[in-house]
Amino acid sequence: MSTATHLPDHPATATDPRALRRMQFSWYVNDWANAAFSATVLTVFLGPYLTSVAKNAADAAGDVHPLGLSVRAGSFFPYTVSFSVLISVGAMLLAGTVADRTGRHKELMCGFAYVGAAATMGMFFLDGDRYLLGGALLVVANIAYAASVALSYAYLPSLAGPDERDAVSSKGWAYGYAGGGLLLVANLALFEGHDALGLSSGTAVRICLASAGLWWALFTVVPMLRLPSRAGAAPAPTAPAGDRPAAGSLRELARTLRGMRRYPLTLLYLGAFLCYNDGIQTVVSQASLYGSEELGMDQTSLVVAVLLVQIVAIGGALLLGRIAHRYGAKRTVLGSLVGWVVTLALGYFMPAHQPAWFYALACMIGLVLGGSQALSRSLFSHLIPAGREAEYFSVYKVSDRGTSWMGPLVFGLAYQITGSYRSAIISLLVFFVIGFAVLAKVPVRRAIEAVGNPVPERL
Repeated sequence: MSTATHLPDHPATATDPRALRRMQFSWYVNDWANAAFSATVLTVFLGPYLTSVAKNAADAAGDVHPLGLSVRAGSFFPYTVSFSVLISVGAMLLAGTVADRTGRHKELMCGFAYVGAAATMGMFFLDGDRYLLGGALLVVANIAYAASVALSYAYLPSLAGPDERDAVSSKGWAYGYAGGGLLLVANLALFEGHDALGLSSGTAVRICLASAGLWWALFTVVPMLRLPSRAGAAPAPTAPAGDRPAAGSLRELARTLRGMRRYPLTLLYLGAFLCYNDGIQTVVSQASLYGSEELGMDQTSLVVAVLLVQIVAIGGALLLGRIAHRYGAKRTVLGSLVGWVVTLALGYFMPAHQPAWFYALACMIGLVLGGSQALSRSLFSHLIPAGREAEYFSVYKVSDRGTSWMGPLVFGLAYQITGSYRSAIISLLVFFVIGFAVLAKVPVRRAIEAVGNPVPERL
């Protein structure tokens, strides 16, 4: 019998502190599991490798032709990321609505996780000029990742009270960076030793990609066994007799989107998050491509840099969580956005073929990355009406993964027009500047009161 049968439906109301800690730990492990896909696949190996595969398939002009379209081989990866997150919008929204309607948050979360893990393991077969296979697997895996993570976010309001939520969210991000970093250490050892193992560099990369899927699948067993089915603190809506789940969920989704208009301050926060996190996600997904193609970094340097991001981000998430406890989450996030602007500006002027400078840039990214995302997540958790956690966090993830199509699209277009990845990376500044300006205008206390939630001591 699984441990979940002994846990309360709503851990935040648990009278047994040990049950609540077990619950939080299982949720942390979910971040530990899926961070392997984000770090190993999206951030390090797939961008440069899929670009090389696309170049193998390119014509004399350097173009590939997916679906009959002419695309520069160097733009294929960011365009594919952009396409995948556009498609994930519908998947996340519908999954969140079905989860709140049926109360099966865990089943849907883990189901998407295993679809994504299977697609990631399938990347082992990506070689030669099979760029279309790589693009298809990336689309499936990225959609599944986005939907699974959105559903996991729905657990946060019931895992901690208002004044502890920043710390719990930050600790979850720290677990994620620790898990992703640990797998990267193993993958770095494999890639560096591929000659001694009798492997080509391409085969070593494909093994690293597949390992992320295996890691994701194995550790998802923990939340699958120990989290309760329902995430929210309110009973799941019951479907009318004879109502088809899909049709009923679509109607419920339409009501949720219409109902969000009653909370304009929540929407204002989402608008701010949409802007600045679009920039964050694009930096994360395109950093390896920028490092390899513009700065001349080899695969080893890229892995070391991302490993530094993972390690520093652990401390960064915990540090910014402590700062937020003293000064409030909103002011801390605003400070982190200033850090992002400085980091991008330095990245633009960074000299090529200088790994030490690239590693310093990685440390700067890690310092602001975890905290800005963790605190944004916990801050939004206060702005959600009770019983609508998965639906609202699906809309939030639309602002996270779904609308991050804008950043990769701007990045890809800038390169397509100028032929320079430096122009592409500096174009992302606009997302941080606009996001800062909008977030500064959000009256967070009034926004929390408007949805009927208790207000934390510090905001």
